[in-house]
Amino acid sequence: MASSGFSWTLPDHPKLPKGKTVALVVLDGWGEANADKYNCIHVAQTPVMDSLKNGAPERWRLVKAHGTAVGLPSEDDMGNSEVGHNALGAGRIFAQGAKLVDLALASGKIYDGEGFNYIKECFDKGTLHLIGLLSDGGVHSRLDQVQLLLKGASERGAKRIRVHILTDGRDVLDGSSVGFVETLESDLSQLRDKGIDAQIASGGGRMYVTMDRYENDWDVVKRGWDAQVLGEAPYKFQNAVEAVKTLRAETKASDQYLPPFVIVDESGKSVGPVVDGDAVVTFNFRADRMVMLAKALEYADFDKFDRVRVPKIRYAGMLQYDGELKLPSHYLVSPPEIERTSGEYLVKNGVRTFACSETVKFGHVTFFWNGNRSGYFDETKEEYVEIPSDIGITFNVKPNMKALEIAEKARDAILSGKFDQVRVNLPNGDMVGHTGDIEATVVACKAADEAVKIILDAIEQVGGIYLVTADHGNAEDMVKRNKSGQPLLDKNGGIQILTSHTLQPVPVAIGGPGLHPGVKFRSDIQTPGLANVAATVMNFHGFEAPADYEPTLIEVVDN
Repeated sequence: MASSGFSWTLPDHPKLPKGKTVALVVLDGWGEANADKYNCIHVAQTPVMDSLKNGAPERWRLVKAHGTAVGLPSEDDMGNSEVGHNALGAGRIFAQGAKLVDLALASGKIYDGEGFNYIKECFDKGTLHLIGLLSDGGVHSRLDQVQLLLKGASERGAKRIRVHILTDGRDVLDGSSVGFVETLESDLSQLRDKGIDAQIASGGGRMYVTMDRYENDWDVVKRGWDAQVLGEAPYKFQNAVEAVKTLRAETKASDQYLPPFVIVDESGKSVGPVVDGDAVVTFNFRADRMVMLAKALEYADFDKFDRVRVPKIRYAGMLQYDGELKLPSHYLVSPPEIERTSGEYLVKNGVRTFACSETVKFGHVTFFWNGNRSGYFDETKEEYVEIPSDIGITFNVKPNMKALEIAEKARDAILSGKFDQVRVNLPNGDMVGHTGDIEATVVACKAADEAVKIILDAIEQVGGIYLVTADHGNAEDMVKRNKSGQPLLDKNGGIQILTSHTLQPVPVAIGGPGLHPGVKFRSDIQTPGLANVAATVMNFHGFEAPADYEPTLIEVVDN
């Protein structure tokens, strides 16, 4: 874990005093984007955040919350709440997503984990099904990872393997799917030469089969279910390369929109339906377009479409796709093991901590903040409060969510004098933003701003310090755009709503009566990100961060 000279004792900051109450506010899904009518943060009445941005520009800056700044492989990878809070709490950048899978495959660690051992139980008598995007685009999956997984599983007892492919043409050139299928067929042929019954069993284009997201269109998932699980599709072929070539030519569909097909034997019978006793792995590492299929595969109580037949299987994701829903419950690659988080350091240096959010983000200010670790570091110095989220409705129905209740709990904790750090997550911008309801998201942003005011007013009363930031963008851009930034329109001339996270930077605002007047943001950090926040917060508590942490965002200038 650490070298022989390791100590939990943090050095004192030479210029910043201890003993100030620090409020740490995370506005979930609150990025910075150009001001237009699709920027709900701009449209909403947000006088508090506006005052932080415009009132003291030297104490407001932007940081990166996506891509390599949070441990994801490329700058095309949008951040999410899990990796964002990992970075905020850990103060360092840990491999996430595809990087994590690469490391697990390279070391062989993937085959020693609970997830692989769980599906391995089916290898002797059942079939191993691999479902995912066949592409080297590196956004949702990568062909080389699938090839390594096939090799590793076959070497560890998988006797019968079926691959259910989704063609890309979105993150890679349209038409390139033919080459990917040919490569996969070659690999499967080599496995067959070794006595392993390995075949492609079904396929379809990613935007038409399986890979919908945010519960936009369950028919997409149903088409995949019918082909992959039931072995039924409108098109039947004996060869997958022929299937892709023929469907592209005859239906004029691009790779993204190929209709579902199944591979059949000479008698016309599907070669690879999923049946009792089988194992299923969804091999995409990116979560957003796998969550819906994961629900269909895992949930006993499922009503989004008629599954017709629900086989008793062992299912694992490449990763866990939703940390809040704990979905899926089994996965091949575990989250990064993050030790020595800022929360643990501060508690061990006597900083009494209060953390609060509502259910949908409670784990983010506790579990993910603390390095994917449950429970308290020292329950005599910590208190975690979860406020139950609304259930049975979509978040746009009550876009205020529990912002007021979270803020009031934080205010009471600050005014009690019992805590040195009070951290909260206000989920409104993200959870309502995901619904695609622009009017409701504007209301959500206003509610979050009002909650920030309650917390900052309490900090004012106790002479404390605040840091307001976000974990990733969402509410600041609610429309899909073309390369020149203009909104994309659907076939009826309406705007195409964006319900996902964004690649936008997020703010960091600091202040409060307890902040040393000489504190200002440094200008020498080239590309600051969320991981720089931890060292900054440690400074506000009067400590220097450990040497291996990302550098603090602030410096103290003698007036």
